[in-house]
Amino acid sequence: MSKRDYYEVLGVARDAGADDLKKAYRRCAMKYHPDRNPGDAAAEASFKECKEAYEVLSDANKRRVYDQHGHAAFEHGMGGGGPGGAGYADMGDIFGDIFGNIFGGGGPAGRGPRRGADIGYVMELSLEEAVRGVEKEIEIPTLDECDTCSGSGSADGKVETCTTCGGRGQVRFQRGIFSMQQGCPHCGGRGQTISNPCGDCHGQGRVEETKTLSVKIPAGVDNGDRIRLAGEGEAGPAGSPPGDLYVDVRVREHDIFRRDGDDLHCDVPIRLGQAALGDTIRVPTLGGEVELRVPAETQTGKLFRLRDKGVQSVRSRRPGDLFCRVVVETPVNLTAEQRELLEKFDATFVGEGARKHSPRSSTFIDGVRGFWDRMTS
Repeated sequence: MSKRDYYEVLGVARDAGADDLKKAYRRCAMKYHPDRNPGDAAAEASFKECKEAYEVLSDANKRRVYDQHGHAAFEHGMGGGGPGGAGYADMGDIFGDIFGNIFGGGGPAGRGPRRGADIGYVMELSLEEAVRGVEKEIEIPTLDECDTCSGSGSADGKVETCTTCGGRGQVRFQRGIFSMQQGCPHCGGRGQTISNPCGDCHGQGRVEETKTLSVKIPAGVDNGDRIRLAGEGEAGPAGSPPGDLYVDVRVREHDIFRRDGDDLHCDVPIRLGQAALGDTIRVPTLGGEVELRVPAETQTGKLFRLRDKGVQSVRSRRPGDLFCRVVVETPVNLTAEQRELLEKFDATFVGEGARKHSPRSSTFIDGVRGFWDRMTS
């Protein structure tokens, strides 16, 4: 399938300036971003198409090559790989994707930065917030586009092509038999020079600011999950695309529940009489209390499973289960009457007849006797 014209993709005229391109890209990104259109393959494809179009048209050298040769310049390596040729631009794309993503936008061998740096943010959530989802405002210290010069770095809007590198951002020199190239020392690899720098950003096109963002956390997230907000990272230098913001989720420990994937676990204390005689008790869940039938002769550690009372998965949307482990509590702070009754009750557990009432204790005692018999024989 043939590609659409990049100007058509962004909906701008062929003589559109940097500001018009940026506005068109942001409008397109907001409309088709995958986070706003979960599961929509068509929207994801449109988002990638917009991003590809902006990356080419926002770069002066790539745009010039594209205007001359169209998509073929990047698909077939026209220009022979020399400076300013499309083949050279292709190599820049390859290295820029690798090193730019790792180091926040740096290009190869002094080539001008393609995009701003990515930003990381750790968001702490309670278990309830992680399970149900939440929308939170966060403050991010970042480099944002200078409003005074619209990111150009120039006080009067005039940007000139660097005469040293010819706008390529690199200079070539000979060292022995080797021909080498490095970032242009005159323009710092930008390919452009500014004779009248902006007073607010000092020609950088970016200023330090604290940005407030509203982040929507989907229901079911867990420790280690990461949410990407495209274009919310640092502004790129000289009007290039911004980086992304990555929000890493950390869920605090809960007083009652322990999470294991989409399942929840909790300990439920019960009295001695409830464990021996059986009872119906109420146990907590994330949706409120429910009844749990504890059968007679229940021992400490018995695990009860409540289906679909866990966490609804952020991926499969299927809920996990809640596992309740009962713990038989030893009574404390006994009254004189309670102590007397308990002593009478305990006195009934004597002789051989007591074995049938405490099978685990009897098995343990028999094991200990066998152990000492073997040790002394």
